[in-house]
Formats: sequence, structure tokens, C-alpha cells
Amino acid sequence: MWRTLPCARVTPYRCISAGTDGPRAFSLLHEITMSVEELEKKKTIDLRKKYIGPSCKIFFSHDPIKIVQAKGQYMYDEKGQRYLDCVNNVAHVGHCHPEVVKAGAEQMGFLNTNTRFLHDNLVLYAQRLQATLPDKLSVCYFVNSGSEANDLALRLAWHYTGNKDIITLENAYHGHVSSLIDISPYKFHQLSDAEQNQFVHVAPSPDVYRGKYRTDHPDAATAYADDVKDITDNVHKKGRKIAAFIAESLQSCGGQVIPPAGYFQQVAEHVHKAGGVFIADEVQVGFGRVGSHFWAFQLQGDDFVPDIVTMGKPIGNGHPMSCVVTTREVAEAFMSSGMEYFNTFGGNPVSCAIGLAVLDVIEKEDLQGNALHVGQYLTNLLEKQKEKHPLIGDIRGRGLFVGVELVKDREKLTPATAVAQEVIYKLKEQHILLSADGPHRNVLKFKPPLCFTTEDADLVVEKIDLILKELEEALGLKVNNSLNTENEKRRRKLSTDEKEHGGLNHSNKGVEQTKHRKRMKT
Repeated sequence: MWRTLPCARVTPYRCISAGTDGPRAFSLLHEITMSVEELEKKKTIDLRKKYIGPSCKIFFSHDPIKIVQAKGQYMYDEKGQRYLDCVNNVAHVGHCHPEVVKAGAEQMGFLNTNTRFLHDNLVLYAQRLQATLPDKLSVCYFVNSGSEANDLALRLAWHYTGNKDIITLENAYHGHVSSLIDISPYKFHQLSDAEQNQFVHVAPSPDVYRGKYRTDHPDAATAYADDVKDITDNVHKKGRKIAAFIAESLQSCGGQVIPPAGYFQQVAEHVHKAGGVFIADEVQVGFGRVGSHFWAFQLQGDDFVPDIVTMGKPIGNGHPMSCVVTTREVAEAFMSSGMEYFNTFGGNPVSCAIGLAVLDVIEKEDLQGNALHVGQYLTNLLEKQKEKHPLIGDIRGRGLFVGVELVKDREKLTPATAVAQEVIYKLKEQHILLSADGPHRNVLKFKPPLCFTTEDADLVVEKIDLILKELEEALGLKVNNSLNTENEKRRRKLSTDEKEHGGLNHSNKGVEQTKHRKRMKT
């Protein structure tokens, strides 16, 4: 069966009003008429099981959502039901933004080829992208995914330093290719028979809520950085040197972890002395998401500049593209290896046109400013919920990158893994899409499109409030006000200490980690 989707014009784009009802908004989505084969949802599921690899998981596996359209911060299923998207950091400027779609379609109508031919889009986009970065980061390599970008970053580091050893962070995730699984504890710790690569070393995650050094530590940044130095010293004792330290500027899969101010500077100093370079992975958190800065590594201060920066996901607003930016010295060393670097699709005219359009939209619609404003509004709402709900252990984040860590006990920090899973499933029933992550899958992750509004924040927090109230009544939990007051004092102290460095609020101290557990019923 074939159907023709309805045709309508949508102006202006910015964001679909939170008050627009689902079916009517659904009818507004289509600026062109298109024909698609319509399958019953069960048929789609059956075909997926038959033809798609079983390790490719799907959200809400017991009752998955069939999404057929999206616009702004909303996604729509085959029945026209609207879902508020609180987690899609790929559709950075909003799903199907008309300016981004137009730029790609128009360029595709003229030319799409590889970078062995001269084309203005490549150099104009590289120039525009570099203008957002410190001067030192001046050479671009365009690729097609965050995984490709991080894999190339490792190659650059290996060629530049002549060393092999890589330092990564606990709970880190940097991509799906073999070289990156090796440096992604988030992935390789799931393998029962995994044998860690002898050239890969895992440093503690700089988590001041649940980690080794917490908010009550007098200098957590130095303590965590000293652990990295210990690794470099041990590698040196074996007669080797470091090739690179790699870290997400803010850990995402690791549980929305915000490094303490000054941590990256000290790590970079230790790594440079050990012969290595610093790779900042901005695949999840770049392009203005943190609000106060365009790149999340800039939260550490003007005195920190990484040697290599990788970017992906939001760079093309859903179009497969990514980039590695590095110094002239690193690039020259890579060239001196004698091997040409060529990527069939990386930096093609269509991708660069889309990349330019994304930068235009971020600027014209002040989406970085929106991330700052709405992100702070969302964080304030969540902090108020923390005063009401004993299940909320910590609120942390910057801009529209926010984590809510759920715990059964605020003193022991027992992860409320099952509760977190119940929350996201109950939100789905309320047509709100959120996810849970972290080593214990107990951190609710907010990383919506940057056109997210204060009305959207009000809606999702209102629903979370009601869900947590219901779950806490079932569990017999009550707020311990004395503990709440003490934690608030700690939070305010840390906020004051870090404010001028761009650090973030953390509101508790914690205890040892437990093993990752899958979703289970409360």
C-alpha cells in the first residue's frame, strides 16, 4: 500500500508551538508531497528482525515507536502522535530544519563529488569552522561520523608522537570501530571475555559526585590529574611513552560527568611531558550546546587548548558528516608519513553546504544563547524537584546538556537503576522521549535539539515530578531535610569555586560503583 503524505507550508520554522495539537501539527510538517510505502507496525518489526543485525538495538523494545516525521523538537509516529524529543543531540538545530534541508537539496542538484576536485564549499566551510576555534587549531580533515573522526585522531597522534600508548577515561565511549572499542570502557567492559589492549590505560572518570574524589575533596581536579600522571609514570617505567590522552569534554555515556575546573590543564601538562597529545572529543557536546561557550572544552578556561578536536553528530543536523581539527605541526607530521589521506565522501560539496547552513542557523536563531537560557531554566526547575524528591541525588550539566542522577539512598548513593528505567518508560507513555545512561543506567539524560523551549522544560519536569511522586510513594521514600540542607551547602560551595572557570553544580558525595544492570521492574 502506498500513501501520499499531506502537503502544507510551514512558516516560520523556529519551533512548533508547545500548544499545537498532535494531528494538526502533523499535517503542518510536509512542505513537499512525497510517497512512501506504508507498512503496519508489526510488519516493520518483523522485517527488522529478519534483515537487521540482532545487536542493533531499538528504543523501548517491548513497544517500539515507529517515527515517520519530525520537525523542530518534536517527532511524530505513523498515527500522527507527537513526541517531545528531549534526547536527540544529532538534530542540533531542530529536526528537518528547512534551511539545512534546502542547502543540501540545492547543492545535490548541482554537484556532489570528492575533495580531489577544487570546490569552494570545502574551503569556505573549513574557514568558517576554524573561526569558532582557538587559532592553534587550524587544519581540518573532514570525515563522515564521530567514529571516523576519533579513529583518525588516534592515527594523527600515533604518527605525530611515534608512541602507541593511549590513556582514556573510565566509562568512556568514543565510537564503534575496533580502534575505538579498545579505548571505550563503556563498551569493552560489557564483554565477559574482553582482554584490555596492553597499550590502553584507563584513568578514573573525574566525577565529583560518585567518583574517587568528590565534592568534599579540597582539590579534586589535581587529584584526578595526578592519577593520569601515575599512568604516564608507569608507562615510562616500561620504556614507553604516551601517544595521547582522549576524553569527551563532558562525558555523556559515562553519566553526564562535568570535569572539575583545571583538570584538563593539568592532564595536558602531564601528557605533554610524557610525549603525548590531548584529544578533546566534542562529538556529543560541541556547537554551542553548553550555552556559555561554543565548544565544551572551553569551559575549562582560556588557558586550555587541546591538540586535536573531534566533532560529529550535531555538525550536520542528521546528515552524516564529521571533522577532525588539529595543529599545523600534527598535520605536517601526518603528511610526512608518506601516506596520502583520502576520504571518498568526507568534505563533499553537499556535506559542506549542510555544515555551513547549520552554522548559519545557530547564529541567526541564537541557538547557543537559547541553550544557555533554557538550559539554566531547566536546571533550576530540576533543582527545585531535588528538594521534593529523595530519589534525585544530583543535578549536573551545562546549557542543554543536563543529567539527573537517581539514587535510592543519598548517603550511600545506591543507584536507582530500575527507577530510572521506569521513569523513561512512563515518560514515553506521556509522549516524552528521554533516556537513561551512565555506568549504572541511573542518570536521566537531557540533550534535546537546541530549539527546546522553556514551555518544553515546564512540561517534562511537571511529568517527572508526578512520576517520581508515584514511585516514591510506592517505595516509601521521604526527603531527609537535614541531608538536603548539607548537600545544598556543598553544591553552593562548589558552584562558587568553579563559576569563573565555567564549572558546574554538583550537589552530593557518593560511594563505590556497582556493575551495570539492565532494566528491571520496580
